[in-house]
Amino acid sequence: MKQIIGFAAAAVLVFTAVGAAADDSPIVERKAIMKGIGDATKPVSGMLKGEAAFDIAVVQKALVSYIEGAKKLPALYPDNSKTGADTGALPKIWEDKANFEGIYVKLGTDAAAAAAAIKDEATFKANIGKVLGNCKACHDDYRAKKS
Repeated sequence: MKQIIGFAAAAVLVFTAVGAAADDSPIVERKAIMKGIGDATKPVSGMLKGEAAFDIAVVQKALVSYIEGAKKLPALYPDNSKTGADTGALPKIWEDKANFEGIYVKLGTDAAAAAAAIKDEATFKANIGKVLGNCKACHDDYRAKKS
């Protein structure tokens, strides 16, 4: 009898953990996409600051990351993902959803335009700021500051 109760308790714990993981999945997925975007941005930022040599292949790869992320990310903020999984998302996202999602649209559009326009270091410097400005706008208004 104790064994049956033990198995039942274990099953409840497993199903609870699986349910919690499923609830956190949009957060986990959006954090993974954002990490990829951040990783793609680091060398671009270095180029912009003159700390790294201009490399068009690296820039284009980053722009593709922004374009793809901009397509996927808006759907990863459902109402049930306001908390959990150590999210840095602020409640303002759900209070101002249209503006928030508009930033992703603008990011995708600006990144696509930059991908077509950037041919060398001069065009990179002329176009990348507009793209990265979208990241800043979102982080400034919709992401909790890291302590």
